[in-house]
Amino acid sequence: MKKTKITSPLLVVLSSVSVTLSASAKDLPPGQTLPDPDGKPADMSKPAQVFLIMGQSNTLEMGRVKGDKEGTLEHALKKENLYPFMADDAGNWTKRMDVRNVHTQGSGGPGGRGGVRRNDWLTVSGGKIGIEIGIGHHLGNALDEPVLILKSSIGNRSLGWDLLPPGSPRHEVETTDRKTGKKVTLVTPAYNDEVRYPSWTKGEVPDPPKHNWHAGLQYAGDVARAKAVLKDLEKHYPGGKGYEVAGFLWWQGDKDRYNAAHSAMYEKNLNQLFKALRKEFNAPKAKMVVATLGQTNKDTAKGNEKLIIDGMFAFGEAHKGEVAIVYTHPLSMGGASNGHYGGNAKTYMNVGLGMGKAMVGLLKDK
Repeated sequence: MKKTKITSPLLVVLSSVSVTLSASAKDLPPGQTLPDPDGKPADMSKPAQVFLIMGQSNTLEMGRVKGDKEGTLEHALKKENLYPFMADDAGNWTKRMDVRNVHTQGSGGPGGRGGVRRNDWLTVSGGKIGIEIGIGHHLGNALDEPVLILKSSIGNRSLGWDLLPPGSPRHEVETTDRKTGKKVTLVTPAYNDEVRYPSWTKGEVPDPPKHNWHAGLQYAGDVARAKAVLKDLEKHYPGGKGYEVAGFLWWQGDKDRYNAAHSAMYEKNLNQLFKALRKEFNAPKAKMVVATLGQTNKDTAKGNEKLIIDGMFAFGEAHKGEVAIVYTHPLSMGGASNGHYGGNAKTYMNVGLGMGKAMVGLLKDK
């Protein structure tokens, strides 16, 4: 692992330990300072280190790049002097020749339509960016090995239903009906359950699916599409000589917050997800970084959002040294997960940098 001096004025929560480097996202000092990319390739004699990004739509490219208004990446660099490592002296976007950026996407299971949407060296191209930029810069600086950032995700998917991992049993959750105010017991599906709804009242016979869908179908598809990329490594990391899945990065929870049972089961489902992903990719020592929803304040959260963020922190506490939780509320520049944080590029840069720094910390502990 490289020894690189890295200064990153972000507030990041790693597991249950809070390290405050800035009062708030609005008060961030000018520029998350990382070394400028040197344009050199990685040590190609070593296997590629693969970092899998999964979740829902906020893992996609949602941060606006172009424009002179606050909230775009161009404005952040030119007017606010942020992220100077992102552009060279001529004002061109830098390109990392030691980090590949691959995104595969499809709806539903392994047989669903979709495939690789991006396959290039880590740089800014197109009108939007995602968290992979900050993640990739941190990992590229820290590792001598080739780094492959592999994203396999799509929007509007819940951990308690669409992304439910194998081995998940049915759960019963006691909650209060919002309309009647009465206590009710909800049942969540087990992996592979072919039922129409993501939860149902105990005692009811769940309806069969209206469409060809089952609990965990999106999980199965996302994993299969990621494996297809790795099976053809040379196409996605030219010159690559084998690979090791070193880590998982998870930013999700928006859809689960609309379901009381899924919110209550979030910690257990995260535990099962971590276990399942390590098994799927033959990676028993892979680390995991989980980012919280940006609008959720851990000190004032209520209802389903409190259940989710508390579940995330409890998951991190149970897996110290293996899991880091990045608290993104101070890193978010406003808006909420269901509105993609207004497309503010700084939110996606800050969260990506926070997640990348957290993963580097876990790898150093290894």
